[in-house]
Amino acid sequence: MAAIKDVAARAGVSAATVSRVLNDHPSVSPESRARVLAAVAALGYRPNAVARSLRTDETRTLGLVISDVLNPYFTSLARAVEEEARALGYSVIIGNADERPELQDHHIRTLLDRRIDGLLLSPTDRGAKLILDAVRADTPVVFVDRWIPGVDVPVVRADGRAAVRDLVGHLLALGHRRPAIIAGPAATTTGSERVDAFRAALGEHGVALPDAYIGQGDFQAESGRRAAERFLDLPEPPDAVFAADNLMALGALDAFRARGLRVPEDIALAAFDDIPWFVHTDPPITAIAQPTDELGRAAVRALAERIAGREPPSVTLPARLVVRRSCGADLPPNGAPPDRGTDAPPGPPDPVPSERNPSARSQRSDP
Repeated sequence: MAAIKDVAARAGVSAATVSRVLNDHPSVSPESRARVLAAVAALGYRPNAVARSLRTDETRTLGLVISDVLNPYFTSLARAVEEEARALGYSVIIGNADERPELQDHHIRTLLDRRIDGLLLSPTDRGAKLILDAVRADTPVVFVDRWIPGVDVPVVRADGRAAVRDLVGHLLALGHRRPAIIAGPAATTTGSERVDAFRAALGEHGVALPDAYIGQGDFQAESGRRAAERFLDLPEPPDAVFAADNLMALGALDAFRARGLRVPEDIALAAFDDIPWFVHTDPPITAIAQPTDELGRAAVRALAERIAGREPPSVTLPARLVVRRSCGADLPPNGAPPDRGTDAPPGPPDPVPSERNPSARSQRSDP
């Protein structure tokens, strides 16, 4: 394997000049730069990244700690992060917290020990001391999807409140009057925010959300199943369930089927965080879709700005409602929302993605 001295000998320059060329230093003449690059190509020389990091105090490596790698939403987010980071010249090391604060701390500690240039985080709880320590130590940090209130770092996330209002209008227009929610952990911002948005949207229509209709989950499928079973054991079970996460929705679907219930004939089901699987379930599941790819890419760009010493703003992108069949909508074969003419079901107006976002219909190919 060629060494830097071999490149220097072939190019007829000093090893220091080769180093300056490889680090894009402006003091090298165009002629010397051209000879060095030609020698690098001819010898197949590859710089030692570890040695370079010791000299420049940069590793060109980012850390990403996600909440649950088994959740398709976070898998897609990680892919977008990796693609954007690669485009900007960074590598990414990913840690899976598995919704466990202690495992999150383990990954953060390991990544900081490896001298990453910056850290992307989707916190599993609001009181993570290690995250606060990293921020105080001036480690470039960006929160993605979730955040810790009061911590002054950029947050890249989706705002689902308008989409939740659309969902509530959709449920009520289809005749559902006892909607319930399976919530995520209250210790996460997304867990509490989605419950608040659901309650507020129902309140706009004069519909209450009793405590009995709030099931506590942990963004895992098993917790969705348990919460759904508890709903079904109530003297008056809900007629619609909104799961605040895709895995909890699948757990709820399992519980309904185990009781012999049909969706949507016996009970409606909707989810936050659309995933490709939802078009293949029977029935296809109505869901709120987040712009996952855009979120991941925006988070990397914000972190690159932080690494460069700048202060990028937080980024908030809108989520949207994707109407399928699981709440009772009688959709035509192409999956478009029903016409709002005389065939529309009774009840409050049903805002749908195509009404709020005219481009949504052309973007969607769901059944």
